Amino acid sequence: MDEHDILMIPFHSHEMDMDRAERANKRLWVIIIVLIVALIGTNAGWLYYESQFTDETISTEIDAQQDGDYNFVSGGDLNYGANSPYQENSEKASP
Repeated sequence: MDEHDILMIPFHSHEMDMDRAERANKRLWVIIIVLIVALIGTNAGWLYYESQFTDETISTEIDAQQDGDYNFVSGGDLNYGANSPYQENSEKASP
């Protein structure tokens, strides 16, 4: 038997395989087009949904006054300036 004879297939069989491959390729192209349309549609839907909302900035102005020398929320006397007790202790500790 010759190598050429072994590799030969009938023409009818080859045509059937080509027809099946063409049908499969057409189906794949249809699926690709449907998926692209679906992607564009969902993105457009999300853009429409998100465009319905607006960002609003709310600002509030509060005037506060205090009586006395309360520099702390709980009413304690905190002074981080020149007369701070923490500053005096750190100066005494240094030689």
